[in-house]
Amino acid sequence: MRSVPYRLQFIAYVLAMMADNIEHVISYWVVFQKFHSPALAGFAVLSHWLPFLLFSVAVGGLADRVDPRRIIQCGMLLFIVASAGWGFFFITDAIEMWHAMLLLVNHGCAGVLWQTPNQLLLYDLVGPADLPSAVRLNAMARYLGILVGPAVGGIIMLTLGTSHGIIFNTLFYLPMLLWLFWAPVRDKSVAVRRFAVRGLADIMLTIRAIGTQPVLTAMTWLAGLTSFMIGNAYHAQMPGFAGDLGHGDPGISYSVLLAADAAGALLAGIALESWGRLKGTPRTAIMLAMLWSVALLGFASVRIYPVAIVLLFFAGFFELSFNTMAQALVQLNAPSDIRGRVVGLYNMAGLGMRAFSGITVGLFGAAIGIHWSLGLSAAVLLALLCLLYGRATRKTAG
Repeated sequence: MRSVPYRLQFIAYVLAMMADNIEHVISYWVVFQKFHSPALAGFAVLSHWLPFLLFSVAVGGLADRVDPRRIIQCGMLLFIVASAGWGFFFITDAIEMWHAMLLLVNHGCAGVLWQTPNQLLLYDLVGPADLPSAVRLNAMARYLGILVGPAVGGIIMLTLGTSHGIIFNTLFYLPMLLWLFWAPVRDKSVAVRRFAVRGLADIMLTIRAIGTQPVLTAMTWLAGLTSFMIGNAYHAQMPGFAGDLGHGDPGISYSVLLAADAAGALLAGIALESWGRLKGTPRTAIMLAMLWSVALLGFASVRIYPVAIVLLFFAGFFELSFNTMAQALVQLNAPSDIRGRVVGLYNMAGLGMRAFSGITVGLFGAAIGIHWSLGLSAAVLLALLCLLYGRATRKTAG
């Protein structure tokens, strides 16, 4: 936070993340009232994460060649188009299913154009020495947006209504869009040596490029395994968990459970920033992910509401800890000429694979119950992480 450019980026990032969540709150509510379609809700999840799976490496390669500030601005413009598009269809009451699907895809593509280039921008803003701190603080900003966004979205809906409220939401993207015109420029001597990614085959080329680097390989595997097996799919099942725990009003219980998870993440960011003694290593990141699995396994097993809140709090704490540590390790160890591709591959694993966590937790939950599906997913993930930890240990010893 000593860096003025980083502080401005942090503020703009919080506002944009808040706007992202406000759009979800308003658009999902209206679309649910209009169509009552579980299939469309499932499409919303896929359209949000599949672009990360398909395009993260390509966007990372583009950010190696092109100024990442301009790519982020394109993402902000797509976000603005999405919110304005929702507003237009809400005002005219002309929205159809295909309109909603098109806007959801637009929103997912905007996220890809934002996240990977923004991670490269952090490196350009603060340099390698302060990069772990910048990554942690941006992760905190994400959770701040998740916490504040729904509340602000509810207030906007009550005061301005859904139609005008979602158009008003476009204003929250402007600080990031405008600030990027004056944001510091990366080192031109490094940028000219970078080259673009061409085609889907370059995903395999990037995998081979990091194959000889144990840190990059381990952290990419960590991101992929945690996202594929669990990701954030349990958030969508939280209303069911709240109802099963049977503690007072299910709506309030649901909100408290989500808040506990986010509060744990925020505390993790504050604790790691103030303490500063937890050394970022692959084995430490994997161990934190293992503790996350144990916390979620316990959450899936308990039927005592206060214990469930505590376990979710620890889950949020461990999730932010291992995710930010892994991301920082990837950026610090990525070769400078292909940093965008490597970060894109990491995001493809860490964000794109979340599209499939709806199967491991969601669809299996419909078949065997959400407690069993989350518990089994957590147990399998824990076993896989133990194998990954053993491999990382052997690589270190070797």
